[in-house]
Order: sequence, then C-alpha cells, then structure tokens
Amino acid sequence: MSQHRANPASPAHPAATTHALPSYLQADHLGPWGIYLQQVDRVTPYLGDLARWAETLKRPKRALIVDVPIQLDNGTVAHFEGYRVQHNTSRGPGKGGVRFHQDVTLSEVMALSAWMSIKNAAVNVPYGGAKGGIRVDPKTLSRGELERLTRRYTSEIGIIIGPTKDIPAPDVNTNEQIMAWMMDTYSMNEGATATGVVTGKPIDLGGSLGRREATGRGVYTVGVEAAQHIGLDISKARVAVQGFGNVGGIAGKLFAQAGSRVVAVQDHGGTIFKESGLDVPALLAHVAAHGSVAGFTPAETIANDAFWDVDCDILIPAALEQQITKANAGRIKAKLVIEGANGPTTPEADDILQERNVLVLPDVIANAGGVTVSYFEWVQDFSSFFWSEDEINARLVRIMKEAFAGVWNVAQDHKVSLRTATFIVACKRILHARELRGLYP
Repeated sequence: MSQHRANPASPAHPAATTHALPSYLQADHLGPWGIYLQQVDRVTPYLGDLARWAETLKRPKRALIVDVPIQLDNGTVAHFEGYRVQHNTSRGPGKGGVRFHQDVTLSEVMALSAWMSIKNAAVNVPYGGAKGGIRVDPKTLSRGELERLTRRYTSEIGIIIGPTKDIPAPDVNTNEQIMAWMMDTYSMNEGATATGVVTGKPIDLGGSLGRREATGRGVYTVGVEAAQHIGLDISKARVAVQGFGNVGGIAGKLFAQAGSRVVAVQDHGGTIFKESGLDVPALLAHVAAHGSVAGFTPAETIANDAFWDVDCDILIPAALEQQITKANAGRIKAKLVIEGANGPTTPEADDILQERNVLVLPDVIANAGGVTVSYFEWVQDFSSFFWSEDEINARLVRIMKEAFAGVWNVAQDHKVSLRTATFIVACKRILHARELRGLYP
C-alpha cells in the first residue's frame, strides 16, 4: 500500500503518521494533497475526542474525472481533462471554485477542495468543501471555444452539482462570464432556471453586489485586525503584493486607501518596484488595459526573484500555490504575510517564518471573504430578494472579524500558529457535524 510520512514529532509536528493513500495517488509525488495531509496531522492532537473521526478529513467524499471534448474553430476535436472533487459535505452542500489552468492536477483539486472545507467551517458558513478544474490554458482558446469547453464541462459534472448539492464559483482564469455559461447550461439541462447553481455570476443573472471585491476586502479586513495585534500601523505600512488581479489588486487598493504604501507588485508579466509607493488606481487601470503590470512606467522593473527581498511590512501572496518555500522564506522582510492565494506557503516555509517571528495569516481565513459573499449570493438567489452593497460589505466585515477573533484566541490558548488554530476551529466544526450525523447505514 502506498504510504506518506508526515513531519517528525514536536508540538507543532505531531508524531509521524503513516497515511493509507488511495490507489490513484503516488506516495512519492503527492503534490498539494501532501501539504494538506501534513496540516491535518498537525491539528489532530488538538481535536480531543473528535480525533477518532480525523481519517474523514484525509479522504475526499467524491472525486469525478471527466473527459471534455470540444470542436475547435479549425474543425478538429480536442479533448481536455476535467475534475470536480467534493471533499466533505457534513455541514452542507459542496462549495468551491473552478479553475482553468494547464497545470491543474487531481492532487491540486483535492487539496483545494479540502481547504474549502476548512475555510467554510472557519468562517462558519453552512457549506462543505469542493473544487473543480480543467487542464487547459484558456489564453489559447477563442471565446467560442472557451464557451463550448465551459458548457461541455458543466454538462459532464452536472450529475453531481446543483443548488443543494455543490455550488461552483470563479477561481483562477474563470470569471462572471464563465459562471453565466455554467448557470445557463445547468438550467437548460434541468429545464428550469437555477440561478443558485453557481455564485460569482453577473448581477443581471442573480449575482451579488460586492462579490467581485469580496476576497480582496476580506484579505484587507483580517489584515487590519492582525496588524493591530502586533502593533503594526497600517497607515505607515509598506506592502508588497504578488498577483494583482481580483484579489491582490483589490487588497492593494484598500490598503493604499488606508494610507499604506504599495511598494512592489509581481504578476505573470514581471515585477515592479517604487520605494515611495505605486499609484494603485493607475496601476489597476494599466493591468485592466494591458493584462499585467509589465510596462507600467512610473515604476522600476526588477528581477522576479528580487521580489522576495523587497523591504516591506506586509506581504500579500495572491497568485498561485507554493510560492513561499524554504528557498525564499528566510529572505522575506515582512512582519505580516496575508495569504490571498490558496496554499501559497509550504509547510517548511511556514516553520521558517514562525521561527523568524513573521505572522502568517493563512489562506483558510484570509481569503474566505469570497466564499462568504458567495454564501450571501446563494441565499439571495433562493429568496429572490437582494441586499444593498453596504449591507453585504457590513455583513462580510462582521463575519471576517468574528472568525479572526475566534482563531486568534485559539492560537493564544494553544500557543500554535494561526494556520493550526484555524484548522483546530474548522476541523472541530466539521467532525462534530460528522459525529452528530453518524454513519449511514
């Protein structure tokens, strides 16, 4: 049987554990799922009587792999690999995004679905965790090809999604238009309009005000709370942001509005730096027009690797996973790392940052603003009654502050990192629901 060994024993690293792995994974190449397993191992000693259910967390409830064939514009037929994984549904229907990326793997989607379970439980919205993806570089497709790919994928996974089963949302390289096509495809197959099957939709199709900025606003909200705890003045803070799209761009804008200086930004196009602070609204306009920060002339272009050496107080990784590793964690000068992306910090890097007294606000709490407002959107779709943007933002800020306060208190009580504390809060909620429901049959 394939096996995976976790980190050696210590308070933060519980006794080495051997995992029975499903046959479709390789023990020597676990990818992001291996990182998630290590995180579960770290939290297990804090679960008390609920630890008997911990194996539930180490297995996805359901994993669907689909073939997605489409006819390309040149008349040929292309096949793409698609996934939808439902990690846990003890607390409610699955919830999680869909990403279109050429490097998507089953291990990655499994890990992302598990982190969604943790994230939803951490902010206490009544969802389980799910995630989806297609192995494709969407930049190589025309708009028509992208629509056909989206609709065929939706039809293939339609047997397991639905407003009360599993509700997809946007993620890497997907957006409101993709969600509109998914909603329409599902609705046509069902024979009735089902606005609640996805969130992150256009406003005119049952989308929610405030959804587009929700993840970045959540990053900013918990960042401000954490900064107060460590005596960091936001109005004087220097901020570096990796990824300047829907999450990093909005978070950067809100920090700049609060007086922070955004001194460095990196995205797929390159890295820019300006000691006196970048003009964030102008940079956002540049990115909207040109697709990346490259060529933004009121700033200095620096080497991509030099981003990790930038002198800053707050670092916001808001791009892809496994960006902060043992190779660069020792170079980071920030006092506070706020994870806007999913899984941007490896466990080894986590340990290095903790040893250096750098506070890491983990993804499973920091970027939960998106799914929180997705929850609001879903509720509004069921009732066909929609709230104002001010109401939505106020509810979001309240939930994020309450969730952060709970996690902070657990971290202080157990003297553990905020990541482990978030896992303690979330795993207890998930496993308590599992225990209450029992096993059927």
